[in-house]
Amino acid sequence: MPITTAAPASSWAGHPGYGRMFAPGELTVGLFLPLWPYAGDMSGLRGHTEVVQHAERSDFAAVWVRDVPLADPAFGDVGQVYDPWAALTWLAAHTSRIALAAGSAIFTLRHPIDLAKQAASVDHLSGGRLVLGAASGDRPAEFPAYGIDYGARAVRYREAVDSFRELLATGPAGGRTPAWDLLPKPVYGGIPLLVTGSSRQSDAWIAQHADGRLVYPIETVTPEGPRALGRKIAAWRELVPEGDFRPVVTNEWIDLVEDPKHPPTPLRGGFVLRTGSEGLCELLGRWKEAGINHGALGVQHGRRPAAEVVAQLGEEVVPHFPALAAATALEPSW
Repeated sequence: MPITTAAPASSWAGHPGYGRMFAPGELTVGLFLPLWPYAGDMSGLRGHTEVVQHAERSDFAAVWVRDVPLADPAFGDVGQVYDPWAALTWLAAHTSRIALAAGSAIFTLRHPIDLAKQAASVDHLSGGRLVLGAASGDRPAEFPAYGIDYGARAVRYREAVDSFRELLATGPAGGRTPAWDLLPKPVYGGIPLLVTGSSRQSDAWIAQHADGRLVYPIETVTPEGPRALGRKIAAWRELVPEGDFRPVVTNEWIDLVEDPKHPPTPLRGGFVLRTGSEGLCELLGRWKEAGINHGALGVQHGRRPAAEVVAQLGEEVVPHFPALAAATALEPSW
């Protein structure tokens, strides 16, 4: 079915979320939620909204939520705690321009009808700002809790992507019997779908079916890491039909130091990068040279209050990698 393949980049020209984040040869910056971690008390998460609103005013391109259904002690990381669709709806109501991104919805655990309904609803309520990462899932404990075979996630993922695209397509209900349709449809004709990692698919399949890709950053403390990442991205883009532009996203957890000149220093085995703003700008510049189009930064593992870090990023980093000029999001009419 042709609707299951990726859309040409030109089809996203009027999409406010995609346009704010992505363009060939450009790199923008986003924020991963939570901005500070859950510590056993939900009241401790208060204040996120104000920081995100400040990020929007400071020209961050996007804010990212995660899909972590269950608190698995083996992982320890419980995400932003709130359901991603509820969190995105809240953010849609409290922002007006910043792109709303999921990094990523677990397509193997969700029914495609629910995924499509939730995504299209958030897209409408945000005026067309949703950019959707799609993952196959990497937490084995979640699958038996859903009654799903962890080993079957590669096939389930492909089927879910196909069904998601079909459900959001405009026009009649096709060969369905009885005929039915899913509403609403996306504001701008579709929702950009970014494949996360490999999601247990081949590079060729991803090149054919993804509107973009989220990749893991490799090593970020030396220039060689971004260079290696750039080689992988270039090889993948060679597989994209007709050389069409497909944006690539990566991320890093940072512990931003007040001193702009503090050298990049890996922490926790390289999971977190402690750095000043100058070192961070150098990393983002290397990512840009490597073909990365958006860098999503997480600050929850840092030592300083998130509001201070986001303010510093807005003053010292984001002006070098600002959100792109994009179509204005539609004013929600509901």
